[in-house]
Order: sequence, then C-alpha cells, then structure tokens
Amino acid sequence: MKKIKTTFFCQNCGQQSAKWLGKCPSCGEWNQFVEEEVRDAPSGGFLEEVFNEKPMSIDIIKADEKDRLRTGIAEIDRVLGGGIVGGSAILIGGDPGIGKSTLLLQVMQNLAVSGLVSLYVSGEESASQIKLRGKRVGASSKNLMVLVEVSLENILRHIKEIHPGIVVIDSIQTVYSSALTSAPGSVSQIREASGRLIMMSKKTGIPIFLIGHVTKEGSIAGPKILEHMVDTVLYFEGDSGHTFRIVRNVKNRYGPTNEIGVFEMRESGLIEVSNPSALFLSERPKGAVGSVVVPSMEGTRPVLVEIQSLVSENTFGIPRRTTIGVDRNRVSLLAAVVEKVCGLHLGNHDIFINVAGGVKLNEPAVDLGIVSSMMSSFLDRTIDFSTVVCGEVGLTGEVRSVGRMNERIKEAFRMGFNRCILPGISSGDMLPETEMCRVKIASIRELPEHLF
Repeated sequence: MKKIKTTFFCQNCGQQSAKWLGKCPSCGEWNQFVEEEVRDAPSGGFLEEVFNEKPMSIDIIKADEKDRLRTGIAEIDRVLGGGIVGGSAILIGGDPGIGKSTLLLQVMQNLAVSGLVSLYVSGEESASQIKLRGKRVGASSKNLMVLVEVSLENILRHIKEIHPGIVVIDSIQTVYSSALTSAPGSVSQIREASGRLIMMSKKTGIPIFLIGHVTKEGSIAGPKILEHMVDTVLYFEGDSGHTFRIVRNVKNRYGPTNEIGVFEMRESGLIEVSNPSALFLSERPKGAVGSVVVPSMEGTRPVLVEIQSLVSENTFGIPRRTTIGVDRNRVSLLAAVVEKVCGLHLGNHDIFINVAGGVKLNEPAVDLGIVSSMMSSFLDRTIDFSTVVCGEVGLTGEVRSVGRMNERIKEAFRMGFNRCILPGISSGDMLPETEMCRVKIASIRELPEHLF
C-alpha cells in the first residue's frame, strides 16, 4: 500500500512545514498549522488539457483589442479601469455582511439585462435566499442563472455546458475538489479550485469573479499566492456604523491601482455615489478645533476628506497615539517633528486622529493635514473653514511637493474652497482659470501664521 504524504499548512498565509508549529514564521499567527494530504499531480490533467499548445512567434499571434464589458455601474467600471476585460479573474474580499454578494448580484443583473448570460454560483446560500435578495435589488432577468454547488468538477461541467458570458463564485472558500481529501477552505483546496477556475477563464475568455472571505486582520483568507494568480484584487472598506461602502482596487493588470468606488447602502442595494467629496464633507462641523480638509488622490480621482485631531494632556504618564484611517507610526513621527521643529510639547499629550467617514488614507500628501489638525487642537484655535492643506512633511520639518496638485486644487475649488496651503515647490501655478488663493510654505515653522 502506497504511503500517504502529508505536510502542515498555515491556514492564514499558506506557509508549509514538515512538522506542526505553534507560531507561523511567515505571518506570525498562532495555532494556524493544519496537517493536509499531499498528492502528486495526475498526468493528463486539467492544466495539460488547457495549455496543450506549441510555442509560436509573437508576430503571428492575433490579439484584437476588444471592448470591455460595461457593468452599468460607473463606480465599478472606474475601479476596474473602464470595465471588465474578457478572460480576467477578479478577486473581491471584505468583511461579512458588507455587501459583496449584493453588489455582484446587481452587476450580474445589469449584464443579464444587456443580453449576456450570467452564472451566479453560490456555496453559502440556497436558491430561495438568493431569490429574496434578487427581489430586493431588482434582479429578475431570465439571463441570470443561479447554481447552488460546491463541487469544483460540477461547477466546471456546468460552465462548459452553459458557456455563460460571466461567472461569479460565492465564495471560493466553499469550493472543493474531489481530487483532494482536505476540507473545503483549506490551503490546498483554495489553491486547487482557484487555479483550475482561473485557467478555465483564460482558455475560454469568460471573466470570473471570486468572492473571498477575509481574516481578522482584513486580508483575504488563504494562501497569499491567490492574490498573485488573479488579475484584479478588490477590497470592500466600511463598517456597520456608516451607510456607505468603498471598493478599493489594490491590484489591476488592466488599469490604474488604488482606484476607489463609493457606494451607499440602502434597502434596494448599493447605490453609487458620484460625488464622494460632498458625501465625506456633508457633516463637517463649522468652527471646530482640530478639523481640517485635505485633497487626497485615490487612484486618478481627487477626493476631499476631513481629518480630525484631539490633543489632550495625559495624566497617566504614558501618552497614547490612537488613529483611525491613517498609519499610527506616521502620526507618531509627525508629532515628534512638530515638537522638535515648532517647539510644541506634544510628548506628554494623548493624540487621537480620525479620518471622518471611515476613509483610509495612505499617501504622504496628507502629512500637512495631520500636522495642521494637531496644531489646531493643541493650540485650541480653529482653522479657516474655506482652507485646504496639502503636502508631505519631512523629518527636518520641510514641506515637500506632491504629485497631481492641479487636480487636487481644481476639486477643492469646485467644492467651494478658496484658499490652499501647499508646498513651496509645487505644480499648482498652472491654474489661471481658478481664483484659489495659494499660500506656499517651505517648512512647518511657517504653518501657524498662515493657518489661523
């Protein structure tokens, strides 16, 4: 009898080990290693069938630029770089109940109405549950097919028979292959199911959406290689405390990355928000200390967001640095720069930073906004309501230039702001058509005299 080969896989990142480990050396998680059977790949299998082709010269390969599939939802088309590319694999992740299935059901309905046969494969809900959600979002087209199945072989067989124009797998963690003995959701099953579905998509030209569960850290569960295999990775951002959701593009082989689409959750589904700046600033308090507006670039779109700071004296000896929406280490660094360069003693103060609306900001262009809001709260002085700030702050307190300043200033002027504090070396001079007052500073030492 042939001996069964087994190895241990980390269920969080896919790290392999010959023996069980309490802590994963790759991702640092505890008690994630599970023993799984390892089988040799069968000869003449699916991959050989798909890629049984001979090498050919690149000058004879035909590659016509086809039109992208328009989903009928402008925000999704923006995130995908203009629409869905044929044969592309798109991975979308997010917290449970955030709206992944609802949004994709709306996308499938729009494509089905246009005449495209759409296949929605669910391994988590029954057909009647999908029908109830379909009634709520208005999905009732005859071209929208629903399949409740978790067997990978059966799913591939139905795709070959129906040959739909687009496929959604909800979710990839529920799909399993009979060729493996490990449980659904394990690293081996996710890798096998994803690989065969993606190869099917490349061979047939059928675009496929893979819905993935996320870990408590917010990353997509399963091996990290899953994000490298697909063409596009989308993340849902937002929480139950806010009615709107943000779909962020962190990888895209067919368009710009870090693009966002903004939606508002309603009873009838997710409604796209065409003007996110107005949404994020709709509840901005007037005359409040520690509040400032910064123009942030999200992909190719400028978005105005409000940064709020609360700087209060600490009485327990260990000051806290708590942030929501920005990097905590970056805030600690900027607080040290402000204390060193401007002489504001923040070392014995608690600092709380919040980006209103639940937006996550990663670019350095918001540094000047964080510094301005901290100064406003520490000095208890309000910032002019019609002023925006933008710039990167270095370790010596210099204000460095940022990219695409023209688009940022245009968006701020369109939203009614008439004054902008920006770096001394900036491309913001090329805007003669706006009446925006531009105040240029070279160091944060000059910031207080222009800010208040």
